[in-house]
Amino acid sequence: MNNKTIVLAVETSCDETAAAVIQNGNEILSNIVASQIESHKRFGGVVPEIASRHHVEEITIVIEEAMQQANVSFDDLTAIAVTEGPGLVGALLVGVNAAKALAFAHGIPLVGVHHIAGHIYANRLLTEMKFPLISLVVSGGHTEIVLMREHGSFEVIGETRDDAAGEAYDKVARTLNLPYPGGPHIDRLAHEGEPTIDLPRAWLEEGTYDFSFSGLKSAVINTLHNAEQRGEAIEPADMAASFQQSVIDVLVAKTVKAAEEYQVKQVLLAGGVAANKGLRRELEKAFASFEEMELIIPPLSLCTDNAAMIGAAGTVLYQKGKRSNYAMNANPGLDIESM
Repeated sequence: MNNKTIVLAVETSCDETAAAVIQNGNEILSNIVASQIESHKRFGGVVPEIASRHHVEEITIVIEEAMQQANVSFDDLTAIAVTEGPGLVGALLVGVNAAKALAFAHGIPLVGVHHIAGHIYANRLLTEMKFPLISLVVSGGHTEIVLMREHGSFEVIGETRDDAAGEAYDKVARTLNLPYPGGPHIDRLAHEGEPTIDLPRAWLEEGTYDFSFSGLKSAVINTLHNAEQRGEAIEPADMAASFQQSVIDVLVAKTVKAAEEYQVKQVLLAGGVAANKGLRRELEKAFASFEEMELIIPPLSLCTDNAAMIGAAGTVLYQKGKRSNYAMNANPGLDIESM
């Protein structure tokens, strides 16, 4: 196995404790995820202290299971990759310290990975990346368009100025009394309704690829509140469909425009909200006529947080010569352009 690059990856940025073993940057030997959704559901969102405690309980078990399933020992490993940031600082610390301890104990190179770089590189587990490319990253904490001209090079050309799309989904879901996490429930409900409610689309100033969803979220809340005061009933499925259509229209239009401007060969979808069926369908429709551009959409298992994506990104960074030392700390504000 010595001629292969085998990376153990660890991901604990939010509420999933995950470990994976990746071979040559694109082959999944194992991908173990311990979810905490049930623990956070009753609070309507992730409680950082609870998330950290769960990571402490699960991290050793998850890493051992990933190693066993991949049938590798520490002697077989080329490197250990770990999410350095962004994320919840307490949650990140558990993964970072576990990875540092293993790297130190076994004398294995350590590579810190940006969480969003991981989401983008989840696509490399499906197909080889072709440059230049753009990635539409849509998750609970991030909404951005990232331009890549080569492996390991990230340029953010558009980002949210307030709420991320996933954050807006969760807040609107709470307003509609839907369970946490709200995104999948709104997506499901949206397919049962019609987008008949007039809601704003924040295009922002001409030429920008930035996003804004705060006004849309407020418009949904105000529309529901005003209807309630008038004694009118708004069908939740129609509100979900109208909200989702407003979000998707902006995401898709800006992605298409960016892809044309930068004349990319590939468009990648990444992040937890990449699991949204409505978004996936509209992107496929929008890019169906672009013969020179390849649209890559990862399977649902690689959209949400997992360690396989961290291993895919970590392999590239390792091969480009990146090494982290034992002073590496959790970095909740880590900038992807500094990777």
